[in-house]
Amino acid sequence: MTLTTADADKILSVNFAPWVLELGLSVEELGDGRALLRLPWSDRLAREGGSLSGQALMAAADTATVIAVSAARGAYGPMTTVQQSTTFQRAVTDADVLIEAVVTKLGRRMAFADITMTAEGTEEIAARASTVYALLG
Repeated sequence: MTLTTADADKILSVNFAPWVLELGLSVEELGDGRALLRLPWSDRLAREGGSLSGQALMAAADTATVIAVSAARGAYGPMTTVQQSTTFQRAVTDADVLIEAVVTKLGRRMAFADITMTAEGTEEIAARASTVYALLG
């Protein structure tokens, strides 16, 4: 089964906590083991100094991984984060962030992904993350 962006948006709305939904994430593109999400700029997500908070970026990367793994599997199934490592490279101010999650290995019980976060309108990477997920079902 191939997921559509509408399927992926439904995965977001049904399976994530209300505070994650408040980030306003939307699925822009899907591919085989790949997902591109948009995190819209919001002053509510900014930290002191006016740049986007790292916590918002980390939550967006974690969420994008679920969508990418679901795309790789052809459907959503229960999974949980085992590990996430995030490196912040530059501040994001007054711009949406595009989050691209790519599954690098999909096994029977584990999935691995690399995530790149870029402020819209620039090619400069704002943050990178790598995740490991346990597949529960």
